[in-house]
This record gives sequence, C-alpha cells and structure tokens, in this order.
Amino acid sequence: MVSILLLAIGIGVVTVLLGSVAFQFQTPINDIVLSSLVEKCQLIANEGYKIHALYPASNLDELPENDMKRMMYLDEKWMNECVSVLPADSIINIANNVDRKFSYGE
Repeated sequence: MVSILLLAIGIGVVTVLLGSVAFQFQTPINDIVLSSLVEKCQLIANEGYKIHALYPASNLDELPENDMKRMMYLDEKWMNECVSVLPADSIINIANNVDRKFSYGE
C-alpha cells in the first residue's frame, strides 16, 4: 500500500516537472526585443552622460536652456523606457558600460 502511494506521488512530481519544462519551451523569451531595448537605453545613457560631462559641477537648473531641456527629455525617456522596463542587472550593466566608455575610452 505504501509503495503504491509513493509511486503515485513520484508520478505526480514527474508530471509537474515535465509540464513545467514544456511550458517554458512554449513561452518564447524575447532576447532580440530585450537586446534592442538595452542598446536603445545604452544610447540614451551615453547621450545623457555627454551632457553631464560638459557641465560636471552644475545642477540641472544651471545648464544652458537647450541642454537643460535635452537632459530633462533624456531623463524622462530613461526612466519611462529603461528603468521601468529592464531588470536591475541590465540597468547596472548599462551604467558600467557608460562609465567604461567615457572613463577609459573603450
């Protein structure tokens, strides 16, 4: 009786695991979409850093009007299209890439 119960539990566990694997294969992971979004966010971060590099010790309200508007636009775009969508590790990687590019000239 105990062996039948253990067999039934084993079959149930195996069925659940196989169902999980099948479900994962049916759900496409949009790496292409995610990678294009990461590239877009990388460009936004690079452009924002270029403006920041021109005025390193300035606050936003101390920038020339055109640069201030551009920086506000980039900031809004960064928050809405990147930070709110991408996982934290992608955001950190983008920030590290910007730092490397401008600090070390890579």
